[in-house]
Amino acid sequence: MPRHARIDIPGLLQHVIVRGIERSNIFLDDDDREDFVARMGRLLDETRTVCYAWALLDNHFHLLLMPTEQSLARFMRRLLTGYAVYFNRRHLRSGHLFQNRYKSIVCDRDAYLLELIRYIHLNPLRANVVSSLNLLADFRWSGHRQLLGRGTDQLIVADDVWSMFSRRKKIAIESYLQFLADGLNGNLSKISSGGRRASQAFDSSLTDQDLYDDRILGGGGFVERVLAAAELIESHVSLESIMERVANYFGVDIEELHCPSKVRLIANAKAVICYLSTRRFRIPGGEVAARLGYTRSAVSHASDRGKILFDGDDVLRDLLG
Repeated sequence: MPRHARIDIPGLLQHVIVRGIERSNIFLDDDDREDFVARMGRLLDETRTVCYAWALLDNHFHLLLMPTEQSLARFMRRLLTGYAVYFNRRHLRSGHLFQNRYKSIVCDRDAYLLELIRYIHLNPLRANVVSSLNLLADFRWSGHRQLLGRGTDQLIVADDVWSMFSRRKKIAIESYLQFLADGLNGNLSKISSGGRRASQAFDSSLTDQDLYDDRILGGGGFVERVLAAAELIESHVSLESIMERVANYFGVDIEELHCPSKVRLIANAKAVICYLSTRRFRIPGGEVAARLGYTRSAVSHASDRGKILFDGDDVLRDLLG
């Protein structure tokens, strides 16, 4: 079954989960982890992306991010591609490092921010990487140490997190630690997904009659607002921008898309353009036909083939989905 397109709008809180291909390790030693953390820190600053929580384990990691200016996809593409190139060169390997595309869940910040911070920062303890909450304070590879005022990695907007517990830093840290301790006996597994069951598990105000979406942790009015915003953004995508992005992906000159061609690469690019334009972004088929040198019926047939190409290519979906 084809995946739904991601909801990727600056200003939304996103829980990101990335796993190694076939669950293999993506961090082999502390040098790998240090490179990843440094790389992420630079990107957070460059893209003005806010980080509320993070945790690295051997074969996966969790991030709690809120992009403010650029898309999450752009941030993640730079982070994952840069790290994969570094990892492959350092460990003399080739091929994909990460399993499929990363998982991202849009989250209702008001209802779930603290629960998500707790879930992510307790992840090393639940995975038995450390054996106690006290030892978690010495674990270098999560944002927990920073929130305790320790360590040098300043990735989290700590003042924002502390302010949710107390105006006084010392009391805030004590309250934060108690909040984590209270969560040790809870079942937090469902908070790594979206949809009705996960959303209701941590928000008792939600009912079965509320609107839900598997890509969203939250319900009711929040889901309505997010979907409406996503639809509005999609409706303003131009045919020219779609053509430019597809041409760049396939490595063809955009002028080659305007005329009939038997070159397979160009035909594939045009098929993806037809699918995205007419079925994803509701651009009239006549307009697409005129730009690509097709008839209306040719656009329809090409859209069918473009859908297969698009749904079967994770990299293409990350770039354009």
